Amino acid sequence: MIEKVFRDPVHDYIHVDHPMIHQLINSREFQRLRRIKQLGTSSFTFHGGEHSRFSHCLGAYEIARRVTRLFDRKYASVWDSKESLLTMTAALLHDIGHGAYSHTFEGLFDTDHEAITQAIILGPETEIHRILLQQGPDFPSKVASVINHTYPNKQVVQLISSQIDVDRMDYLLRDSYFTGATYGEFDLTRILRVMRPVPNGIAFDFHGMHAVEDYIVSRFQMYMQVYFHPATRAMEVILKNLLKRAKLLYQEVEHKAYFDRTAPRLIPFLENRFTLEDYLKLDDGVLNTYFQTWMEADDIILSDLASRFINRRIFKSITFAQDDLQGLDLLRHLVAEVGFDPDYYTAIHLNFDLPYDIYKPDVKNSRTQIDILEGDGTSVELSQLSPLVAALTGTSYGDRRFYFPREMQEDNHLFAQAHRDFSAHIHNGQFKGDPHEY
Repeated sequence: MIEKVFRDPVHDYIHVDHPMIHQLINSREFQRLRRIKQLGTSSFTFHGGEHSRFSHCLGAYEIARRVTRLFDRKYASVWDSKESLLTMTAALLHDIGHGAYSHTFEGLFDTDHEAITQAIILGPETEIHRILLQQGPDFPSKVASVINHTYPNKQVVQLISSQIDVDRMDYLLRDSYFTGATYGEFDLTRILRVMRPVPNGIAFDFHGMHAVEDYIVSRFQMYMQVYFHPATRAMEVILKNLLKRAKLLYQEVEHKAYFDRTAPRLIPFLENRFTLEDYLKLDDGVLNTYFQTWMEADDIILSDLASRFINRRIFKSITFAQDDLQGLDLLRHLVAEVGFDPDYYTAIHLNFDLPYDIYKPDVKNSRTQIDILEGDGTSVELSQLSPLVAALTGTSYGDRRFYFPREMQEDNHLFAQAHRDFSAHIHNGQFKGDPHEY
């Protein structure tokens, strides 16, 4: 086929020269990713972060294309070129199962984007599946096994899912670009140049270690400064409580007709009987339309939470430690006293990330460590060579936050005093965590 190109702000051009890849991109399941935001509620904090899962999946594919072309050319004795198309396909489809406001929605309606990714790839009713069959009857199952980490070739699996893979490399650069935060920038060209296949996976030449080190630090900074931003999490809390309220109301007979009229594509999820087709019909835009309609609902909580979400009236928050719950009970009580239902107007939100860890064979789902090849061919784990990475290894970073309506802080003197007392305890060392309020 004649090469197709996509102009991309991160990778300049994304090149497509295989007909199957081009068909996959044009499938209805893949085009649906244009309507799913990559960063969910982060666009309420970083207004430029409106990019889609579609662009991220294309970017992951492009990095995989560059890597496999390099491996085909330089490492034919270690890398099987027959794996290149499989690697590019898995990179392209690795997020195909993500849904509307993915992680928040999943927690309430028991959906699983990883299971749905498998269903889309393996389901005979999907365009994706029929296109994959062109490469052979077992090709869909091969793609699915790469994405679920069961494919026997660890080189391919690590390129798609490891502590430094095509997925992470693209989303760090892409999210950094669109949010305007420079924390996620690293030298992709250098990393790809020093990446190489080894018999048991992927490793990196010693002279490129500092580029890998920079990538680890960039990932850490993006999680702390962007992905875990308190305002983004506040919007997640409002979204979760809004959907929780809708789910509760739908269980009451008198409200069913209202949701049948205002949110028809949500009904299969409210009734816990959704199919793959139902899932594929739901995207961020559909939900946002429903939320705008709910702003005029008779139920005060539903209409208010919908308004808060659509109009970005975020909750405030304060950090706390795991054993510091007594003060939170007082804050919840004061929220209830002034008429806010604490089930919908307060929340505890935890976000933690492990920036890097070594391989631990006795731990379930242990991470694949990053190995550095020294001049004599010896393989050494990254944190053994980098004091900077060693400082981040094996330690989770993040915080616990208690969310509440902004009005409580601004208009309620008792709550404001309790809030100040809680903060003072943190400053005095009686509570752990970051006292900074957002």
